[in-house]
Amino acid sequence: MPDVQVLADAASVARVAAETVAEVLSNAAERRGRCSIALSGGSTPRDLYRRLGSIEYVERVPWDALHVFWGDERCVPPVDPDSDYLMAKEAMLDHVPVPAGRIHRIRGEDPPERAAEEYERLLRRSFGEAEGPPPLEDGARFDLVLLGMGEDGHTASLFPGTGAVLETARWVIHVRAQASPRNRVSLTAPVLSAAARKLFLVTGMAKAPTLARVLEGPRDLDAAPAQAIEGAEWLVDAAAASMLSA
Repeated sequence: MPDVQVLADAASVARVAAETVAEVLSNAAERRGRCSIALSGGSTPRDLYRRLGSIEYVERVPWDALHVFWGDERCVPPVDPDSDYLMAKEAMLDHVPVPAGRIHRIRGEDPPERAAEEYERLLRRSFGEAEGPPPLEDGARFDLVLLGMGEDGHTASLFPGTGAVLETARWVIHVRAQASPRNRVSLTAPVLSAAARKLFLVTGMAKAPTLARVLEGPRDLDAAPAQAIEGAEWLVDAAAASMLSA
């Protein structure tokens, strides 16, 4: 069964998520002297990022040891309001002492295929893997990946019906979405699943039917790509969890 924690509301989800981020990254930095996170875009994690960017967490997160990545990005310039990088920058990164050279954004302003190829090369260099499938060993994978789930069951930019979730050879791919902007760059499901910890944040009544289908329905990855992330933990509010059977 999935690891699901139901909390009262979206604010509670952000609070518990912030505690989890601080704990996971601190433990990783103590073990290896460095730690890594892949951020999620969309509206749900904004409150989490604001909390992590507050004075309370400046001392609790090992910012000087942290490498920041993204799970996906819209193909827009980094100053565009649709940029996942810009959202995280304004909500969190501008307020914490993470070294600028350790913030590794996806270049959404570049042609999508080139942006995907360059980000894959960056990840392979960062994890010490020149070639082969996604990294699986401790120290050669993300310490923590933050994920969201759309009302259509997508996660990162792995959208239903695109076949993107079935990619197993590449680490990063260009995806054509129905939503605007249509061009996206996304880490693949094996790379996301390889992370030491995977944390979904899901809030709101609108996502309740999809959450029930993803967690309790039949396994159909191309219809519900969020099912492809193995071993994930789910922080959900009571509204999103309202259609779960237990």
